[in-house]
Amino acid sequence: MSTILNPIYFAVSWVIVTLHNMLGYLVGKSSHESLKWSLSIIGLVILIRIILIPLFVKQIKSQRALTALQPKMKEIQKKYKDDRQKQSEEMMKLYKEHKTNPLSSCFPIIAQAPIFFSLFTVLNGIAHNHPHGVFKGGNGLGTTAFLSAQKAKFFGASLSDTFLNTHITSTKLVTIGLIVFMSATTFTTQRQLMVKGMPKTDGASDMMQSQQKIMLYVFPLIFAVSGVNFPVGVLIYWGTTNLWTFGQQYYVIKRNPTPGSPAYIELMAKRAAKGIPNPEAITGTATGTTLENPGSQAPTEKPAQRQQPKKRKPKK
Repeated sequence: MSTILNPIYFAVSWVIVTLHNMLGYLVGKSSHESLKWSLSIIGLVILIRIILIPLFVKQIKSQRALTALQPKMKEIQKKYKDDRQKQSEEMMKLYKEHKTNPLSSCFPIIAQAPIFFSLFTVLNGIAHNHPHGVFKGGNGLGTTAFLSAQKAKFFGASLSDTFLNTHITSTKLVTIGLIVFMSATTFTTQRQLMVKGMPKTDGASDMMQSQQKIMLYVFPLIFAVSGVNFPVGVLIYWGTTNLWTFGQQYYVIKRNPTPGSPAYIELMAKRAAKGIPNPEAITGTATGTTLENPGSQAPTEKPAQRQQPKKRKPKK
């Protein structure tokens, strides 16, 4: 397993060391070492999230495709309510036909898993004097960076310390604060999506809604419990990536919300108040509903009145 992940260890450690050295030209090569290492981890997050933007776009498209499929999904649930196996088969067939995936919301987390694990291993190696990646190279750059990283701190806590491997009270307080922040940002990000970004449904039978509710409560709990094993640097990474997700999601929900969602209805109301016409409302929609008020019937054109023939004047 270690052999397979060695390239990722090298890539993660190389990015951190490179960013650390670049920051040295800004704040001084021999000063603010702890700040530079912390900022390097944040820089790693920004780089990874920029690379993952196409995946995020795919995630949004897949979620909206699932929203459009809700009526068909409910028909399948109703038709095969007594046959769970047949219901699952029909659901999978529906997903395949429309090239979507109900687990699409997990894609960014799954894609970051190797980076997360590699950063964990690199920082853990620093704590136990067992270098990985660039630090293991044995050259001047790797050795110097390794010794510098071992001394780096975040509010007095070493970047490689975890809640369980330290007896220093201040370090425990820092790790607890970061764990709470990581769990809280996970919860608020998911809640933002559910409250503002998802169309209203009839509740219990909606698989997508159920999945989102599970993520809302289970993920923060998982992070809170497992966070005691994460080095401070990993907690910084995950807290930062949660902030990025929240901001990115907020922008999409505000600028390009899912049709039928509370954010969409709010946006349409604002446009209507400003007198900005909605192109879809003008041209008509496939379902015959207005976008300003989803669920209401779009106005139909009045049939043209038949003109009465004019009486001809008799010829003399």
